[in-house]
Amino acid sequence: MSSDPWGRVDETGTVYVRTADGEQVVGSWQAGSPEEALAYFERKYEGLVVEIGLLEKRVQTTDLSAKDAQAAIDHIREQVDAHHAVGDLQALRERLDKLVATVESRREERKQQRAKQSDQARHAKEDLVTEAEQLAQSDQWRAAGERLRALVDTWKGLPRLDRKSDDELWHRFSHARSAFSKRRKAHFAQLDAQREEARRIKERLVSEAEALSGSTDWGPTAARYRELMADWKAAGRAQREHEDDLWNRFRGAQDVFFAARSSVFAERDAEQTENLKLKEELAEEAEKLLPIGDLKAARAAFRSINERWEAIGHVPRDARPKVEGRMHAVERAIQESEETEWRRTNPEARARAAGLTGQLQGAVDKLKTQIEQARAQGNSAKADKLERELEGRQALLDQALKGLHEFGG
Repeated sequence: MSSDPWGRVDETGTVYVRTADGEQVVGSWQAGSPEEALAYFERKYEGLVVEIGLLEKRVQTTDLSAKDAQAAIDHIREQVDAHHAVGDLQALRERLDKLVATVESRREERKQQRAKQSDQARHAKEDLVTEAEQLAQSDQWRAAGERLRALVDTWKGLPRLDRKSDDELWHRFSHARSAFSKRRKAHFAQLDAQREEARRIKERLVSEAEALSGSTDWGPTAARYRELMADWKAAGRAQREHEDDLWNRFRGAQDVFFAARSSVFAERDAEQTENLKLKEELAEEAEKLLPIGDLKAARAAFRSINERWEAIGHVPRDARPKVEGRMHAVERAIQESEETEWRRTNPEARARAAGLTGQLQGAVDKLKTQIEQARAQGNSAKADKLERELEGRQALLDQALKGLHEFGG
């Protein structure tokens, strides 16, 4: 008979393993010595040890599911419980029990992790739905559309929830996208209608602008072009494929008209500049008549100058007041000389002036006599009153004498 700490072989070749519950039959061995029998069943024990070690490693280092891990544990446990190996079978059971606890712990961790991930996914999807519903009201069509497409990609990357919750959230998400698409479609349909109306208006404006491009009625036509430009801006934009072509035609028609007007105005400006030079020379010639000596000769000379002045065309508008003012100053000087001469040589006016002067002189002399009499009589009040009256009459007499002097009297 042969034995070791964990097993023995009896005389009949039966192999036993020692356990806490006593000896258990492992098997029968007839092919060799008892030592070889023990060695064989000890190798089977070592095989179980290796198998358990590998399973422990898989549980610790891989994503082996709890179900598969438990199945592997049960398979090994059946072999241990069958007592077909010689060794510390209780130690193997304890390792398997510990491994079961580890698997259960891992199962609970994964359950909690899945619950956490599910909760995170729910919140993430709820946030996506909330944002999508806000975007559904946006008028930022391009940015909102791009963001909604990004939200769809984000949604696809999130794990599914339970069917009811996932379906409800997806329904809200999809409805928000549909609402935005419907609003965007309506907006661009309206925009297309507005652009088509703008195209019709601008076609009409272009036709009128082209018809006016050959006009030589410079002022009214330029004003009409300004009105057409205001109408163009108020019409809004046409479709992109029409807008540039219409604008080029509209601007081209304006350019033809304004180029022609600029050419004519340039010629006119050159002519008016030359006219200004000629009128300045005449103004200088007229100014040499001052001061007036021989009125008759000055009047004749100015008439000649003025005739040549009238024969000259327009001058630049901003220069007109100054050069005309110089001529008007000479003309006023001649007119004043004529008025002075007329007053000096008019017999009727001179007679009236002389008569008025005589009357005033008589009144002054009479007042002086009355004042002397009042003083002699001691009537100071009357004398003072007469003297105040005398002051007024004397002032009128002085003025009349000055006028009479102008007549040469």
